[in-house]
Amino acid sequence: MAQVNVNSSVGNWVATHPQTSRVFEALQIDYCCGGGTSLEQACWDRGLDPKQVVLQLEQSLVDEEPPTQDWSHAPLADLCDHIEQTHHAYLKVELPRLTKIVAKVVDAHGTTHPELAMVQEVFATLRAELEPHMLKEEQVLFPAIRQLEQSADDPSFPFGTVANPIRMMEQEHDDAGFALSRLHTLTRDYQVPEGACNTYRAMLAGLRHLERDMHRHVHKENSILFPRAIELEGAREKV
Repeated sequence: MAQVNVNSSVGNWVATHPQTSRVFEALQIDYCCGGGTSLEQACWDRGLDPKQVVLQLEQSLVDEEPPTQDWSHAPLADLCDHIEQTHHAYLKVELPRLTKIVAKVVDAHGTTHPELAMVQEVFATLRAELEPHMLKEEQVLFPAIRQLEQSADDPSFPFGTVANPIRMMEQEHDDAGFALSRLHTLTRDYQVPEGACNTYRAMLAGLRHLERDMHRHVHKENSILFPRAIELEGAREKV
């Protein structure tokens, strides 16, 4: 069994052992936008005992089956395809669906739960940022990464190095992470209030799943795809 190194970043741990993401999610340790933080520091930031977290991570390595797909070594084009076909496809369906559900809940329960107005505002901002974000990845960054990997010649990009759009995408990931954190807080960790109707429950379940999927989505980009693309570009320039 792999030994948990508390000095390794949480992003590196999920990249190497994807099953540990469940532990980090349960403990509300950010492994996507905050993936560069060491495991030890992330524990202290959350007021957790690193030794206890290590035990949970080690147990997850025993309990879980090995991952069927190791994105750390898969072709970058395959990872781009996976992100588009899995996470982007999910968001393109889920964001409009949740927009309608949130509006219904605000109309029905906004008077007794005034925090719902802010939930609607934060979610609307998140959607307004994510939709053009995905478009930029699909039309600009991902094609560049595929070209970088597959072209026999050194490609030339209008934006210079791939590190430039990657930097922009990472900043937008941080913004999305902040919005998700606000939704988490506003809904009191997605707790179902007394007297909540089924639509209210569906909204909370949808927001919880959105947060979980976004964590995995951003992790694959920030901790795996982007560093590997920058490394590949640097290696090609040296040849």
